[in-house]
Amino acid sequence: MSNRVKSRKIILDLAVTLDGFIEGKNGEVDWCIMDSEMGFINFLNQIDTIFYGRKSYDLWGEFTPEIEDPNTDKEMWELIHSKEKVIFSKTQKGSNYKTIYINDNILEEVNRLKNKPGKDIWLYGGSSLITTFINLGLVDEFRLSVHPVILGEGKPLFTDIKQRLNLNMVDTRTFSSGVVQLIYHLNTN
Repeated sequence: MSNRVKSRKIILDLAVTLDGFIEGKNGEVDWCIMDSEMGFINFLNQIDTIFYGRKSYDLWGEFTPEIEDPNTDKEMWELIHSKEKVIFSKTQKGSNYKTIYINDNILEEVNRLKNKPGKDIWLYGGSSLITTFINLGLVDEFRLSVHPVILGEGKPLFTDIKQRLNLNMVDTRTFSSGVVQLIYHLNTN
């Protein structure tokens, strides 16, 4: 029996339109459907760390719901904010008790974090960080929630991928909202 600690998974969990965009041409995400049926709270309980690019962190890393927002939204954001946050930035530095900045040596730093004891890690994004992680072979699970909308233009999920990735389908879930969640693991054969 081995005493080796199991490496934590990096999970890309993201909403995407049917035509492959993660936001509209002006950054809009109003097409994104959130409902309890999708089990997002369960996902949040599976992780203890969130990886952000600096721009995504600036937009969402410290987001506070409005007073009139539903309690379920407030509970969700409280749970998100309870996680350790790792921000990848070329320029911003510093850390505190809940936030770590990584400026370089991404592969080494991420592998160090993966090998620490804990729950899985959510790769939130943005698109540039997602591309970097895919090109470095750091994404263990692709969990894409395909929304029933075609935007026609916007920020694409996948750009500048350097090599082909073969994936294995692990699960598919369909929700009454029309969202289809696809879960893939990297094919290591």
